[in-house]
Amino acid sequence: GCDGSILLDGPDSEKTASPNQSVRGYEIIDQAKDAVEKICPGVVSCADLIAIAARDAVFLSGGGIYRVQTGRRDGLVSSADIANVTLPGPSITVPQAIAAFADKGLTAVDMVLLLGAHSVGVAHCSFLSERIHNFKGSGKPDPSMDQFTVNTLRSRCPINAIENTVNLDQNPFSPLVLDNSYYQNILLRRGVLQIDQELGMNRFTRPIIANLANSVDFPARFGAAMVRLGAVGVLTGTQGEIRSSCRVVNKAVNKDKSG
Repeated sequence: GCDGSILLDGPDSEKTASPNQSVRGYEIIDQAKDAVEKICPGVVSCADLIAIAARDAVFLSGGGIYRVQTGRRDGLVSSADIANVTLPGPSITVPQAIAAFADKGLTAVDMVLLLGAHSVGVAHCSFLSERIHNFKGSGKPDPSMDQFTVNTLRSRCPINAIENTVNLDQNPFSPLVLDNSYYQNILLRRGVLQIDQELGMNRFTRPIIANLANSVDFPARFGAAMVRLGAVGVLTGTQGEIRSSCRVVNKAVNKDKSG
């Protein structure tokens, strides 16, 4: 979302890349764009709308409020090429995750804070099937996962039921609330994704997990990390453009209007 490239339609656009297949909500950005264009056309970029919508989603999920920096410009290119869509997968190791975030100018603390977003939302069973049924070819579940959690996830994700979903937060009282229960679950060995649980076992990240599990300022710290994430790779000044439609670049819009 750094330059709104994921919003562009096309047969080989970024939204068609495998890691983005589960992304939803494009129509919400469309509706927001239509509304702001009627009031102040050509002023608010689609990239800014993504950042603003993310802030509102955090607030509506109980995660507090933070100030969004605006002034982003929209990119002109969207590609599904793997070199362009570099999203870490759920089986990534902690050192690999730290390196991936560092490559974007974010620290290990930023990474752990941002993964706190896993206190809301769902994961498809395909992302955890191996972990709960046949971890590393053992025919058994990942021994780092609490047995009660294994049983719970297996009931929802029997073998081959890869399209089913489970809550990323296994706290039954707050699966829809953005809070620090994600970190508390990790300490209880209830992390759903492999990377989640490994954060609690790695000697560099476990102290961060323990601190956040017992903190009262998670919302503020998460918001600050989101602001830092929102500054990664943005276009400003005369770079890119302010799209009239988030789904196509302006040249395509103008061509369509001219018939």
